[in-house]
Amino acid sequence: MAVFTADKKRYWTDHAVLAVIGAVLVSAVLFWLGKPDQVVIASFAIVVGMAARGLYFRSEAFARRWQLTDRRLIGPQGKQVMLLQIDAVRSLMGDVQVVTKSGDKHLIRHLADAGPVVREIESARAARKLVAK
Repeated sequence: MAVFTADKKRYWTDHAVLAVIGAVLVSAVLFWLGKPDQVVIASFAIVVGMAARGLYFRSEAFARRWQLTDRRLIGPQGKQVMLLQIDAVRSLMGDVQVVTKSGDKHLIRHLADAGPVVREIESARAARKLVAK
């Protein structure tokens, strides 16, 4: 029915946002410790570190595929969630979190737009409930 993959723009935007948040937090701590002279180098190190992380993990992130069928949601590494076992589907900071009735949580990350994905999964789950009755 649908395949969900990571979006390149969203992937790099997520890393940039994390780098900025990290730089701000470390800067605040350094000011609190009385070491404002180290803010520039620490911020630079965080940005470089997040860029390196992004480069290192990008092939893994872009290889992840989630496939929605009429019966289940199939994720990377053989993860499978039956549609009737899904308790909640919600947008979580732009990603999609799928929570099962047993409490398992799965995250579909770096999507260009999480809203339509949530709606597609919920629609497939509703259709499956009708067929199961």
